[in-house]
Amino acid sequence: MTIPVEPVEPVEATGPVGPASPASPGGLIAILRGITPDQVVAYTSAILDAGFDAVEIPLNSPNPLESIRRTCQALPGAHIGAGTVLTVQAVHDVAAAGGRLIVAPNTNTDVITAAISLGLHVWPGVATPTEAFTALAAGATGLKLFPASAVGPDGLRAWKAVLPAGTPVIPVGGIDASTMPQWVAAGAVGAGIGSPLYSAGDSLDRVIDRANTLVAAWKEAA
Repeated sequence: MTIPVEPVEPVEATGPVGPASPASPGGLIAILRGITPDQVVAYTSAILDAGFDAVEIPLNSPNPLESIRRTCQALPGAHIGAGTVLTVQAVHDVAAAGGRLIVAPNTNTDVITAAISLGLHVWPGVATPTEAFTALAAGATGLKLFPASAVGPDGLRAWKAVLPAGTPVIPVGGIDASTMPQWVAAGAVGAGIGSPLYSAGDSLDRVIDRANTLVAAWKEAA
């Protein structure tokens, strides 16, 4: 299960599942909240080398667009983007910096539509089935279950029974190596990993050790 690096073609959302991606997305997304432009290339490169599929730089990090720009220039072809994307303007800013991934904590159909129109993958945050179906109808690439701890694996399993077949769902919030098997069993195609991987100020060596542990756990669970 890996997130495709090729951008999706801009399409109009049609029907309950929205546009189809060229491959089934999934895998591990690193959430580097608090990373700085001077750190980002080294940390991102190491995390991707460990086996993560994508890196998300939240827009409430220091100078996030510069971090995205530097990373995309240094690592062409890598799946790099932004999290905490709340506005249409932010979508355009991320795209201009070279980002290919839009992740949000909420379901904003304007943000989804803007991302799809620019050929970006977009994962809106959903916490209810209503939000999930709204996001899919707007054309979301997949669903970010957030906060995952509030829904739980049993909740996801119930959602999967009614969501369109093949809908990719990635839980975010409270996911670590010990909980991955439960989420995989419930139907998650990946996971967004924040503080169990990186917190501002963590050393590169420490992050590499965590990345290796998390990737090993994911491979075993998947």
